Amino acid sequence: MAGADARILGIHHVTAIASDPQANIDFYTKFMGLRLVKKTVNFDDPGTYHLYYGDSQGRPGTILTFFPWPGVRRGRHGNGQVTVTSFAIPREAIGAWVEKLSKADIDFTGPTMRFGEEVLAFADPDGLKLELIASIDHPGDAIHSFHSATIMEEGYERTARLLRETMGFHLVGQEGNRFRFAVEDWGPAQVVDVLCSPDTARGIVSAGTVHHIAWRTPDAGQQLRWRDTLIGLDYDVSPVMDRNYFESIYFREPGGVLFEIATDPPGFTVDEPLESLGRSLKLPPQYEAIRSRIEKALPPVFTG
Repeated sequence: MAGADARILGIHHVTAIASDPQANIDFYTKFMGLRLVKKTVNFDDPGTYHLYYGDSQGRPGTILTFFPWPGVRRGRHGNGQVTVTSFAIPREAIGAWVEKLSKADIDFTGPTMRFGEEVLAFADPDGLKLELIASIDHPGDAIHSFHSATIMEEGYERTARLLRETMGFHLVGQEGNRFRFAVEDWGPAQVVDVLCSPDTARGIVSAGTVHHIAWRTPDAGQQLRWRDTLIGLDYDVSPVMDRNYFESIYFREPGGVLFEIATDPPGFTVDEPLESLGRSLKLPPQYEAIRSRIEKALPPVFTG
């Protein structure tokens, strides 16, 4: 590991590809009940939105983000991808979500049992696979945070070794070809399932698929120690990249999934107050000089 003082705290965020930005906003805010906590652009492609959804405060461990590319074709779920993003809901909320999905005419399966918890599975308008897992004791029906993510691999051993021996995860369960790993106390957003699927084709990243998964580290110092550790293990690791709301490093795990290690700070209130998160288009400093050009290139969206 990177040392006793360097920790992975769980999932920081998951980033996926969408097609129509307005349909994406409507589904995740109006149906899923998440808050749009940041409306910005893809820092590497400023003609594309980068939309962040999360809880009311935009806490790490609740953030699902999208690059919406209008008209882009559907991707293919398969090996070398995060194939399912799972949210934690209160244990007593499963019936309410069954009713909500049914009324919205959204196809779903379940509830089924997995590791002793009830699971509802469905997809967003682009086909991104989602789950609601009844796993927390909390009043109400709302999504609490991530529960976990599922990684699909041709073989799981090398990925499992990275998770266990380097990143501090522990194998906490197995059901068939699904291996469950967790950090800390196996709480919300601290779980990843590795699904060994040797007969499945590799995935193709496009609309309805996950681009990358980011893991939480508390600060920039620990992030640098992670970078040194990974380079020492012969991983190709990006330089530290400033994403305004966190700093990031990227590398591909042995099965091909793009991993990011992201810092918790500074958070989403660095450029707008908590009460107005997500209301206006926020740009990194390098793009402010061409704001008018960017705003003309982006399709108009209504955030309600």
